[in-house]
Amino acid sequence: MSASRTARERVRAELVREITDIARRHLASDGASGLSLRAIAREMGMVSSAIHRYFATKDDLLTALIVDGYNASGAAVEAADAACSPADFTGRWLAVSHALRDWALAQPHEYALIHGSPVPGYRAPQDTIAPAARTTIVYGRIIAEAHSAGRLTPPDIGLTVPAILSTDAQAVRSVMPGVSDDVVARAITAWTGLYGMINFELFGQFHNVINHRAEFFDHNSRILGRLLGLPG
Repeated sequence: MSASRTARERVRAELVREITDIARRHLASDGASGLSLRAIAREMGMVSSAIHRYFATKDDLLTALIVDGYNASGAAVEAADAACSPADFTGRWLAVSHALRDWALAQPHEYALIHGSPVPGYRAPQDTIAPAARTTIVYGRIIAEAHSAGRLTPPDIGLTVPAILSTDAQAVRSVMPGVSDDVVARAITAWTGLYGMINFELFGQFHNVINHRAEFFDHNSRILGRLLGLPG
């Protein structure tokens, strides 16, 4: 009986993988809004009702794709960080930034699903929170460890963080303990700067404007690292 259940579980896992693989292809042609369980079932040679045994609704399938996307990008960033010397904080920052861009360029439709326009009518469940945090945790760890090692020296820009933002900073500080509100604000600026560059590249805003995009990304990632106070 146990062996039979295990065989059924393997078959189910293979079918779920096939469904999500086909769904990713459909993302490229139809976008998230056009994703159709019926169309996927037809491509698999299944009756449309059969696919609901694996994904009860389109939103359930979208959630699976979103979780997969967050986990894949998180794994890429984690691997890039692990390949660096722990004490090379600037090298780690640049490595994880490039890893995120490389993953996005290789998987543009999955990146668009998790970082593009919201899918109308879809509300992400709690299941997406932990996978979504993976890249943020890596960035936060680099900043917190640089701070702890005395290697984080943010340049003076003549501004202080408004007191009203301290509560927001406290929430973000959970991934970079020990840093000041100013560093938290700089970190958010740096993160949004990285994602902004990737979004502009993927969604066409750099077309006929920035031609040497890898070099541009690297240079601006270094600027953002300096804003954070990472060593030159």
